[in-house]
Amino acid sequence: MAARPRTLPAAIAPVLVGTAAAVNWAGDLPRWGAFFAALVGSIFIQIGTNLANDYSDAKRGADTADRLGPVRVTASGLVTPQRVMTATWIAFAIAVACGLYLWSVAGVGIFVIGLFSIAAGVLYTGGPRPYGYEGFGEVFVFLFFGLVAVNGSYYVQLEELDALPLGLSISIGFLAAAIIVVNNVRDVETDRRAGKNTLAVRIGRDRAVQLYKVLIGGGFLVLPIALVAGEASLLPLIGLLAAPLAIKPVKTLEERRDGPSLNAVLGQTGALLAVFSLLVTVGLLISA
Repeated sequence: MAARPRTLPAAIAPVLVGTAAAVNWAGDLPRWGAFFAALVGSIFIQIGTNLANDYSDAKRGADTADRLGPVRVTASGLVTPQRVMTATWIAFAIAVACGLYLWSVAGVGIFVIGLFSIAAGVLYTGGPRPYGYEGFGEVFVFLFFGLVAVNGSYYVQLEELDALPLGLSISIGFLAAAIIVVNNVRDVETDRRAGKNTLAVRIGRDRAVQLYKVLIGGGFLVLPIALVAGEASLLPLIGLLAAPLAIKPVKTLEERRDGPSLNAVLGQTGALLAVFSLLVTVGLLISA
């Protein structure tokens, strides 16, 4: 429950797309080990971040009994805070181990970036001044699960960067950030009472819903621009076939305020990102 499986597409999608972009350029996958290390590392950074968030929000009193989201294991007493923290550091330790391997094949820079990603995950709701409480959660997701993860996955294969992964990272980053927008729209009232000033609290629910629509639309709009800028085949435009999956979550987010409906939107947004990234990945691989 604390690992929040519905959010894991945000960790898997950028690695698939970034690696596929490298294959599209090179014609094959140069480093299978680097792909698996990047994938496992990304997943466990996400899990570690979710666990740290579960612990920190409970400690700060943000996860109260009247929140609309799923049960948080620390605040509800299902798991002791000490055990949640132990699980958090185990998850991050696995990510560090993956980073050490990537260091051995692609240089120390990629390891340092991984450490920054872990630190960002911890400080999202932890530390003396958590930036997630100041409205920067969406920026964190866009940067680390968009720009960093896609371009990093490309770099560990070819040890260079290019316009194609950069453009794709913006597309993936927009859709990943939409997931956190849903989370914050759902919890806007309880977060406001707890003093957790997420972006949804700062700009209001209606504007946050509009932001969600902009991010979803932007994710699809940037895709053809990325392909043209990267001088790639247009076959990955099959990712646009995922667009109809956005209709239901957008409509539900506009019209509903109950917990079950908004929790469903969270899962649907994660599924949208997953399908979009898989289709783009297939298109990149076929056109390699």
